[in-house]
Amino acid sequence: MTGRPHTHGHAHRHEPGRRLGHLLGHRWGHALRPHSHDPAARVDAALEGSAEGLRTLAFSLGVLGLTTAVQAVIAALSGSVALLGDTVHNAADALTALPLGVAFLLGRRAATRRYTYGYGRAEDLAGVVVVLAIAASSAVAGYEAFRRLVEPQDVTHLAAVAAAALAGFAGNELVARRRITTGRRIGSAALVADGLHARTDGFTSLAVLLGAGGAALGWRAADPVVGLLITGAIVLVLRDAAREVWRRLMDAVDPAAVTAAEEALGAVPGVRGVGAVRMRWLGHTLHAEAAIVVDPQLTVVEAHRLAVEAEHALMHTVRRLVSATVHVDHPPVGGAEPDPHAALAHHLV
Repeated sequence: MTGRPHTHGHAHRHEPGRRLGHLLGHRWGHALRPHSHDPAARVDAALEGSAEGLRTLAFSLGVLGLTTAVQAVIAALSGSVALLGDTVHNAADALTALPLGVAFLLGRRAATRRYTYGYGRAEDLAGVVVVLAIAASSAVAGYEAFRRLVEPQDVTHLAAVAAAALAGFAGNELVARRRITTGRRIGSAALVADGLHARTDGFTSLAVLLGAGGAALGWRAADPVVGLLITGAIVLVLRDAAREVWRRLMDAVDPAAVTAAEEALGAVPGVRGVGAVRMRWLGHTLHAEAAIVVDPQLTVVEAHRLAVEAEHALMHTVRRLVSATVHVDHPPVGGAEPDPHAALAHHLV
């Protein structure tokens, strides 16, 4: 395309009420995927996502808190270091609900003149706390398992240890399903990462059964060996969670979403070309900037209407998109016309 599109512009907002042809063209789209284009409605949807996240966190805290309490009592009675590692990890997982809860509450606050994009980024920072909690629990579990390997100790109450392991698996799997489902529905990377963390915790809880079985057969090293295996599993979760949180903090998005947005913009009647398309997450909401090339003979009103239709297309195409800034550009009019972006050239060096 000609011209040099950029994303310096203003956000186009549109109220209910459309031209008849536009309404007819999108009738079935609205029926299959109803939504509102009112900015207030988009904010309400984001707030509802935060409320759903808070309910999930409260559920997680209750279930994992009870699971941890049961395991802690049995770990103290039995002396099982594998169960101790699982208990510490479950406790850390339960407590990660607190920073996430604070982040969801902050995310519900309105934008200010200082925080013009609102407080959605707090949710991503909470993901860092989750990663640090996973790292700390892996360090504690690994240290205790290694110490017990060097200084062997008999494990007692093996039946209770096995029961605690099953309780840990059930509690973690219940929480994992709730967190992952909610996180994917509202677009929260931190909540999905925490759910994956809980799911792995469930399988590491089952590993405690191996330690109990080995101890029952007389292998004293079985319990600390399983503890070390649990530590390794925690480290793998740490790697995946850290990668997910890192990508979110670095404004990474699914490239397929960008491609879909470009195709949607290019399909809007009247759009001659598509410039840069940028997206970023703020918590569990997605924001976009895009540049489109239009006929230079359009009036301001016509160009604005086209920009609104382009934003409309993005809203239909990109899930969890709550705002879009669309910049309108045009190809040069005649060879003698100066480049309208020339005044910005020295800022781009």
